[in-house]
Amino acid sequence: MPSVIIGGVEVTSVGGNGTVNMGDVLQIAPKSTAKSNSGAGGGNTGNFLQTNTFCSVTNTFDADLNGSNNIANK
Repeated sequence: MPSVIIGGVEVTSVGGNGTVNMGDVLQIAPKSTAKSNSGAGGGNTGNFLQTNTFCSVTNTFDADLNGSNNIANK
């Protein structure tokens, strides 16, 4: 859906394999995939952060062989 933006658009940072779309698009597909496991509070970022975790268990069992198959998307 087309739109009109009055003013400036500032993209300060695009990290990793991010996608910035400026306009109409038919399909956006990822060029890479990743999986990560972290316990309680493991992905927190910020200033003056405090986490209190009594017990943390992360289940890393994955029954499927291919979680995100991205071979044909080049």
